[in-house]
Amino acid sequence: MRVDLFDFALPDELIALRPARPRDSARLLVVPKTGGFEDRLVRDAPSLLRRGDVLVFNDTRVVAARLKGERIRDDLRIEMEATLLKRLSPSTWTALARPGKRLKEGDRVRFGESEGRVCLLGALEGAILAKGEEGEITIAFDLAGPDLDAAIAAAGEMPLPPYIAGRRAEDEQDRADYQTVYAKRDGAVAAPTAGLHFTDELLARLDAAGVERATVTLHVGAGTFLPVKAEDTNAHVMHAEWRSISPETAEAINRARAEGRRVIAIGTTALRTLESSVDMGGRVRAATGDTDIFITPGYRFRVVDGLWTNFHLPKSTLFMLVSAFAGLERMKAAYAHAIAQRYRFYSYGDASLLWRME
Repeated sequence: MRVDLFDFALPDELIALRPARPRDSARLLVVPKTGGFEDRLVRDAPSLLRRGDVLVFNDTRVVAARLKGERIRDDLRIEMEATLLKRLSPSTWTALARPGKRLKEGDRVRFGESEGRVCLLGALEGAILAKGEEGEITIAFDLAGPDLDAAIAAAGEMPLPPYIAGRRAEDEQDRADYQTVYAKRDGAVAAPTAGLHFTDELLARLDAAGVERATVTLHVGAGTFLPVKAEDTNAHVMHAEWRSISPETAEAINRARAEGRRVIAIGTTALRTLESSVDMGGRVRAATGDTDIFITPGYRFRVVDGLWTNFHLPKSTLFMLVSAFAGLERMKAAYAHAIAQRYRFYSYGDASLLWRME
């Protein structure tokens, strides 16, 4: 399909730079299969769902992936920045470096203080193992495992999306705001933002209402923010992201579907994880490994009945996904309604609850 079919005009002032407080006070646009839209609040979720519905959350945890430091080559040093992209081993990450052109394989890199925070384990150092053409590098750190995790957390900054980072600096509040309350597994360099709306209190109310919960993991990569440069969706290549579905989660979802209960993905990352792990018979399988599934209109959904998600960028892979799920014209109308009603967009913005078109 032509990429320009997924374009729309969005006023800059509707891009949220901070989340709603409390989280569940954000607005929620309900988009049924047919008929009018419903303007609600996130905290209304228990009344919008049924007993026995299964909500599937992505429990990935965002790491402080933006590191500032210096490149060291002989006696020459230059300031640099690296945004971690994907963990390859206990001590190795790929990263996007700036200025990438001035780096070479074998260079040493050192990351230290950031915004007044001092790495208690000393300077975080490593060596560049490989370099790509687009500024991507592979860093082998001198630390590994939990020690490396602690050093990154101390030296790094939260990797805010470019449409926020370009308008204000990251601060300590983002360390809490840009993380779901149920995050468990370190590895993401971008938040599964649909989950940012949930509070412990709201989760407890959903439990009391008989709504079931299940978790998957997809470590969201920086590729989620990359623009689609191709003119046709067939020419776009998705970046692979690591995901995992446990046998317990697969069993819970398959049981719900067999019993005619609904499965609702909390976020596009949870949806992509499920849809990349289903067999031809419609059964979800336990799986671990990379997925680069790219969902556009025409895709046949086999698992998910509902999708809770934020409002996405024009011509983005995420707007293509929601258009595949609920219908392109339906989503254009929903977004026009959201803009007219002054909903807040993107990572720190409001939410929508979409029901899959037949």
